[in-house]
Amino acid sequence: MSEFIRALLSQPFLQNALLTGVLASFACGVVGTYVVVKKIGYISGGIAHAVLGGMGVAYFMGAEPIHGAIVAALLAAIIIGIVSIRVHQHEDTVIGAIWAIGMAIGVIFISRTPGYNVDLMSYLFGNILMVTKSNILTIAVLNVGILAVVMRYYKQFTAVCFDEEYASLQGVNVTYIYILLLCIIAITVVILIQVVGLILVIALLTLPAAIAGHYSKRLIKMMVLASLLGMVFTILGLAVSYGPNLPAGATIILIAGFSYLISFVIKGFLSRRMVRRVRAESSAMQK
Repeated sequence: MSEFIRALLSQPFLQNALLTGVLASFACGVVGTYVVVKKIGYISGGIAHAVLGGMGVAYFMGAEPIHGAIVAALLAAIIIGIVSIRVHQHEDTVIGAIWAIGMAIGVIFISRTPGYNVDLMSYLFGNILMVTKSNILTIAVLNVGILAVVMRYYKQFTAVCFDEEYASLQGVNVTYIYILLLCIIAITVVILIQVVGLILVIALLTLPAAIAGHYSKRLIKMMVLASLLGMVFTILGLAVSYGPNLPAGATIILIAGFSYLISFVIKGFLSRRMVRRVRAESSAMQK
């Protein structure tokens, strides 16, 4: 750890990585909470994997892969949102189709682009240590946009996540709000790809929020706790991976995954203990 701290104070690439992780944690905590509460991790997975198509096309055309990722993520979110609201019985099939089409388009265009192994592998598996100041600026702008949308539509998002029918009766445009929610999930996915890569992005999106959900049912508290956990996992992942030169993204996910399992066990133990206490008090009152 001391070696990591010394390197952090002198190495700009580590400072960029740490800043990226902190910025990504805000979007991860806020949007990941909606994903966990709404139970739409599979939809987020479909959006995430469709992103590869946009990356492949952008790289083939000589543009920045992250720009293609944003376009593909938003397009996938809109299509999935419309299908989910209007043709619910075919939702899984359509998500699977978009997932497969996005991946296939990405593979085809990547294969037609010479030298693709150098850059695009970092998007697939994550390489937070290679983040540039330009990437950080893009992440910061996207972060501000996400937080602004969530603040503006917080009540509507909450209503749609917990009870769509009630939200509709209260005059909320459920279709518009749901698609907007999927769009900010799509942007968050693009941000997190910079940290852990396309393959592990859903884990970082959901695990901190899932852990936060063990200890709070209030949405705001879940968001704050999930954001803090995201920062902790990112910083620890960078620190642990630095010395032995491990992949930072995979290390971050390992720490988050083990933390979730430990939290799950602790929560189960506390719940059983509470049940036993309530039963004991009930028996004592009956006597």
